[in-house]
Amino acid sequence: MAALFDRLSFYFSYPTLRYALIAGVLIALCASLLGVTLVLKRYSFIGDGLSHVAFGAVATASVLQLSNNMLLVLPVTILVAIFLLCARQGTRIKGDAAIAMLSVGALGVGYLLMHVFGSSSNLAGDVCTTLFGSTSILTLTRADVWICVAMSAAVIAVYLLFYHKIFAVTFDETFAHATGIRSNVYKLVLAVVTAVIIVLAMRLVGSLLISALIVFPALSAMRLFGSFRAVVLCSGGISIGCALLGILISILWASPMGATIVCVDIGAFCMCTFLGWLRRARG
Repeated sequence: MAALFDRLSFYFSYPTLRYALIAGVLIALCASLLGVTLVLKRYSFIGDGLSHVAFGAVATASVLQLSNNMLLVLPVTILVAIFLLCARQGTRIKGDAAIAMLSVGALGVGYLLMHVFGSSSNLAGDVCTTLFGSTSILTLTRADVWICVAMSAAVIAVYLLFYHKIFAVTFDETFAHATGIRSNVYKLVLAVVTAVIIVLAMRLVGSLLISALIVFPALSAMRLFGSFRAVVLCSGGISIGCALLGILISILWASPMGATIVCVDIGAFCMCTFLGWLRRARG
């Protein structure tokens, strides 16, 4: 055990690993907070669709050789999030069809752009890193971490500030609208916040695994608790714990960080499911 701690201490003497840990915890917390609302409103696949759109935007930014791809990726993802929100409200292309169309289209166009116009000598490695987040979080700079901290703080502040409105819109949108709550505005806020989280999470788990950060902690907490507040708090704790454990396992055994975090989330979900079943069986 002492050797293990010595090994971890040695690894965390490198700033990049400390940056990865800070960013990973913040991203996991933000994703879990929003995930409860998205799961309850059955918007989970919006996260999946937006992650694929973000991949297409990242590919475009790499072809354009932008020094900071956030300048393109974040606005594009936010605009598509707003479009998907509107599509769910009654356009000819319904929500699930719009998500499928955009996600598949963005993946295809993004890969084609990288293949035809990309200048990288390791296209397969770049695509794998973007899709699965293999090692990209270990390349974070101090400036990247500060951006992540600022954006995460903004997401948490928005969630806490509008907590009661989000609660009302989540459970009964019609009643919330009847009581004077502008439900469309808060749905728009949710869409924008979701887009921000998706963009932040791409470096942690990659665009294909982002939905796991949103869905698994929320579903795990729902196996144990019935109240909204308890589920939100439990989901945040589970997500932070899984992110920490996944990052540590990935560092010690050199496994892909994104996939490792997702596997830890799956294990937590199975454990919570068993504990929930055990509690119900006892009465």
